[in-house]
Amino acid sequence: MKTAHDIIIKPIITEDSMERLQNGKYTFKVAKDANKVEIAKAVEEIFDVKVANVNTMNVKGKEKRMGRYTGFRPDWKKAIVTLEGDKTIEFFDGMY
Repeated sequence: MKTAHDIIIKPIITEDSMERLQNGKYTFKVAKDANKVEIAKAVEEIFDVKVANVNTMNVKGKEKRMGRYTGFRPDWKKAIVTLEGDKTIEFFDGMY
Protein backbone atom coordinates (compact mmCIF):
# COMPACT_ATOMS: atom_id res chain seq x y z
CA MET A 1 0.00 0.00 0.00
CA LYS A 2 1.25 3.46 -0.87
CA THR A 3 1.77 6.00 1.87
CA ALA A 4 0.95 9.70 1.53
CA HIS A 5 4.63 10.51 1.06
CA ASP A 6 4.84 8.00 -1.80
CA ILE A 7 2.01 9.83 -3.60
CA ILE A 8 3.14 13.44 -3.03
CA ILE A 9 6.72 13.56 -4.34
CA LYS A 10 7.56 17.27 -4.05
CA PRO A 11 6.04 20.75 -4.32
CA ILE A 12 6.48 22.68 -7.55
CA ILE A 13 7.74 26.21 -6.98
CA THR A 14 7.55 28.36 -10.12
CA GLU A 15 6.28 31.86 -10.90
CA ASP A 16 3.01 30.43 -12.16
CA SER A 17 2.47 28.26 -9.08
CA MET A 18 3.29 31.19 -6.77
CA GLU A 19 0.56 33.28 -8.44
CA ARG A 20 -1.95 30.46 -7.85
CA LEU A 21 -1.18 30.46 -4.10
CA GLN A 22 -3.25 33.62 -3.69
CA ASN A 23 -6.31 31.67 -4.87
CA GLY A 24 -5.60 28.76 -2.51
CA LYS A 25 -4.20 26.48 -5.24
CA TYR A 26 -1.07 24.45 -4.54
CA THR A 27 0.99 22.56 -7.13
CA PHE A 28 2.72 19.22 -6.50
CA LYS A 29 4.64 16.59 -8.43
CA VAL A 30 2.82 13.32 -7.72
CA ALA A 31 3.22 9.63 -8.50
CA LYS A 32 2.24 8.73 -12.07
CA ASP A 33 -0.19 6.03 -10.98
CA ALA A 34 -1.96 8.15 -8.32
CA ASN A 35 -5.56 9.21 -8.93
CA LYS A 36 -7.36 12.35 -7.74
CA VAL A 37 -8.91 10.70 -4.68
CA GLU A 38 -5.54 9.35 -3.49
CA ILE A 39 -3.90 12.75 -4.06
CA ALA A 40 -6.60 14.55 -2.07
CA LYS A 41 -6.32 12.12 0.86
CA ALA A 42 -2.51 12.38 0.84
CA VAL A 43 -2.55 16.20 0.95
CA GLU A 44 -5.12 16.15 3.74
CA GLU A 45 -3.04 13.67 5.73
CA ILE A 46 0.34 15.39 5.28
CA PHE A 47 -0.67 19.04 5.66
CA ASP A 48 -3.83 18.71 7.83
CA VAL A 49 -6.07 20.74 5.48
CA LYS A 50 -9.38 20.13 3.70
CA VAL A 51 -9.15 19.68 -0.10
CA ALA A 52 -11.94 21.07 -2.30
CA ASN A 53 -10.70 20.08 -5.77
CA VAL A 54 -7.83 18.30 -7.51
CA ASN A 55 -6.78 18.84 -11.14
CA THR A 56 -4.15 16.54 -12.62
CA MET A 57 -2.12 16.54 -15.82
CA ASN A 58 0.50 14.30 -17.35
CA VAL A 59 3.64 16.22 -18.32
CA LYS A 60 5.77 14.91 -21.16
CA GLY A 61 9.52 14.80 -20.49
CA LYS A 62 11.71 17.30 -22.31
CA GLU A 63 14.10 16.23 -25.05
CA LYS A 64 17.74 16.43 -24.00
CA ARG A 65 20.90 16.09 -26.08
CA MET A 66 24.35 14.83 -25.21
CA GLY A 67 26.42 15.66 -28.26
CA ARG A 68 24.82 13.99 -31.24
CA TYR A 69 22.67 11.64 -29.15
CA THR A 70 19.21 12.61 -28.02
CA GLY A 71 17.06 11.28 -25.23
CA PHE A 72 14.13 12.30 -23.09
CA ARG A 73 13.68 13.14 -19.45
CA PRO A 74 11.04 10.95 -17.80
CA ASP A 75 7.34 11.81 -18.07
CA TRP A 76 5.71 12.88 -14.78
CA LYS A 77 2.38 13.87 -13.29
CA LYS A 78 1.41 17.26 -11.85
CA ALA A 79 -1.51 17.97 -9.50
CA ILE A 80 -3.05 21.36 -8.71
CA VAL A 81 -4.87 21.11 -5.38
CA THR A 82 -7.50 23.67 -4.33
CA LEU A 83 -8.17 24.01 -0.60
CA GLU A 84 -11.47 24.74 1.14
CA GLY A 85 -11.82 27.87 3.24
CA ASP A 86 -9.02 30.18 4.30
CA LYS A 87 -6.65 27.53 5.62
CA THR A 88 -3.17 27.48 4.07
CA ILE A 89 -0.25 25.10 3.91
CA GLU A 90 2.50 26.44 6.19
CA PHE A 91 5.30 25.19 3.92
CA PHE A 92 4.28 27.74 1.26
CA ASP A 93 3.70 30.70 3.63
CA GLY A 94 6.01 33.63 3.01
CA MET A 95 7.00 32.49 -0.50
CA TYR A 96 4.81 34.94 -2.39
